Amino acid sequence: MSPKISIAIITCWYGPFPWYFPYFIHSCAYNPTVVFFIITDNLEPIVNKPANVSIIEKKLEDVILAASKKLGFQITVDYPYKLCDFKPAYGFLFAELIKGYDFWGHGDIDVIFGNIRTFITDEILEVYDLISVRPDWITGFFLLYRNNSKMNALFKESRDYQKVFTTNKLYCFDETAFAHDAFSEGKKYYEINTEIESMMHVVQKQVETNQIKYYSDLHIIDGVPGKMKWDKGTLIYKNRFEILLYHLILFKKKCTPRIIGKIMPDVFTIGQSQIYHKQTDARV
Repeated sequence: MSPKISIAIITCWYGPFPWYFPYFIHSCAYNPTVVFFIITDNLEPIVNKPANVSIIEKKLEDVILAASKKLGFQITVDYPYKLCDFKPAYGFLFAELIKGYDFWGHGDIDVIFGNIRTFITDEILEVYDLISVRPDWITGFFLLYRNNSKMNALFKESRDYQKVFTTNKLYCFDETAFAHDAFSEGKKYYEINTEIESMMHVVQKQVETNQIKYYSDLHIIDGVPGKMKWDKGTLIYKNRFEILLYHLILFKKKCTPRIIGKIMPDVFTIGQSQIYHKQTDARV
């Protein structure tokens, strides 16, 4: 049965697409009930781009101009990676893209998706306002917000959001202000002193006061564990555990990129330092 609750994911990317981009696009194609918007200045043709992926051409300076107008103050973005700090505001800044969708999310392209809807079901979406795919802190590479005025402006609950948006420094505002370990240890927002009040601080405070309903569970893998198989949109770890996505944040630095043809394989395996397209080559 097709899901009734709609999801749109927004990603900003500036510059050439990296070697792993075809894997990201290929995995998006196997999630046809999720819509992906990629805001970029890259007009390079995307081979086999699926219908659920839309490329939105915007120069970085145009994004800065529009965001400053919507926020009511001049923002500072001197390099594209700084946009990570703005992820919690994407629903506010790109409201025209997500109009009509029940949920919006911010995401990255250094991920390979499994079946998103296996984990993010209508039953979960009906109940919760914010959905994270790991249990200890909110995930900048994939996080879903209910598309309403409160959640789209949730970033404004941070006392420091204007500081974050007007300073060129990267603060990891979308996650924990670099306090991942402290949150993973189970500490509360009022025990964790950081330079700025991150979105994880905001979320814990909002949950504590019953202002939002927050779902979090471990549905992903990062690091370089190997032993993963992607099979026609299903991502399996150790031949036992299905996962929602693999985050390539460390793998992409260690992996030896391979030449990718125009036709992506329906089955591939992910080792500790390589992606194998032939089952006989897999050393996981």
